[in-house]
Amino acid sequence: MVELVQGVGEFQQGAFQENRELFQKLESGQAPKTLFIGCSDSRVVPNLITSTLPGDLFVIRNIANMVPPYSTEKWECAISVLEYGVKYLEVENIVVCGHSDCGGLKALFYPPEKLEEFPAVTRWLQLGTNLKEKYKGILDEKERKEVVEKANVVEQLERLMGYPYIRERVEKGKLRLLGWYYKIGTGEVLEYREGNWEPVGGE
Repeated sequence: MVELVQGVGEFQQGAFQENRELFQKLESGQAPKTLFIGCSDSRVVPNLITSTLPGDLFVIRNIANMVPPYSTEKWECAISVLEYGVKYLEVENIVVCGHSDCGGLKALFYPPEKLEEFPAVTRWLQLGTNLKEKYKGILDEKERKEVVEKANVVEQLERLMGYPYIRERVEKGKLRLLGWYYKIGTGEVLEYREGNWEPVGGE
């Protein structure tokens, strides 16, 4: 807690003062252009990765950056953020950002007894059942990790297109869906483009 309290003080005296006009403007509302879907992993920080300021990103973070199938009755938290971001804020982009060494995706392949103390996590990871079935034949974890992490991003993009209001906007050219893969150890960000992963950031 000492570090957090000190951090608040540093923010108030530093970043806030440097961006005082921006924060005063933001107090009356937000108009982000991008909805960023990322993992809750503490190593994945959307604004840091994208060098964006407060007000630039509308964010969903959860275990393994997953998107639930479209529903009006389940998964209220994640789906409500999507609904608000797309329908009300009218974001122009949705980025699904996976990352290296994703613990949630590793857990997909754990034996059930290893997750007995995590019933809520287990239920959430049911969203990755398709990935587990598809890649369970790759027994070497090191070999499997990046394959599954990237495939997970692609699956979430496909799932987003199952939302009627998202599909409608995409087809009208009002909304873009982007799939990213962030390598924690190198800082690289790759984008999924027509079956290939290509560098983002002017490399």
